[in-house]
Amino acid sequence: MTAFVTALAATSGRGPGGAVAVGAAVLAGQLSIGWCNDAVDAGRDTASGRRDKPIATGALHPRTAAVAAVVALAACVPLSLLSGPAAATVHLTGVIAGGWAYNLVLKRTPISPVPYAVGFASLPAFVTLGPPTHAWPAWWAVVTSGLLGVGAHWVNALPDIADDLATGVRGLPQRLGPVACRRLALVTMLTAVAIVTVCPPGTAGAPGWACATAAGCAAVMGTVPRWREGSRWPFRAAIAVAGLAVVQLLSRGSVIA
Repeated sequence: MTAFVTALAATSGRGPGGAVAVGAAVLAGQLSIGWCNDAVDAGRDTASGRRDKPIATGALHPRTAAVAAVVALAACVPLSLLSGPAAATVHLTGVIAGGWAYNLVLKRTPISPVPYAVGFASLPAFVTLGPPTHAWPAWWAVVTSGLLGVGAHWVNALPDIADDLATGVRGLPQRLGPVACRRLALVTMLTAVAIVTVCPPGTAGAPGWACATAAGCAAVMGTVPRWREGSRWPFRAAIAVAGLAVVQLLSRGSVIA
């Protein structure tokens, strides 16, 4: 995520210094969200036997993750302000109303996709509201990012639906079930790719259509039912689709604002 947004800042005219500032702020925000998630889910991860989580294995104390999350969030504030107050407000809204709100409250509710949409959609605005443009991004950039966020939510939840239900998490993916999640992920991600391919001014050209085709193939491979329960491949496929969509955004960076 940090690499994607930093590259988007560079191609949209923020310059080397601006791109570094954007990358540092996004990194701090993402670290705060991830560590907050680990601290909040410590009990659930332990009960589910998550060997990929240091807290669940006993290698890290939950309080350490919580403190690290708060420190990273505090660092995110001045780092975001390097891009100006308007950009900082949007980015911090995405981090708090998106990532932190999801971790603390909304992941257990039927509106669990909303914070993902808010968090991802805030990123193009964070880039373009900073210097030199100080302008809102094009609608297609915001919609594409928001849809990719929702798509990531579907596939990220897929491997853990059974464990989530057993530990009391009933967000929208858990309520709908794995089959519906796979189908929604496919539709959501392909819609995002379609929008960023056909809606920006100008034509996508052969590279753009090749990128869209590759994204479609990755989306299909990531959402087919044959993946075993607990597989992380659907999430990895979503990251691949997101990366290809960002390539499309990067190619249109000069017209994003």
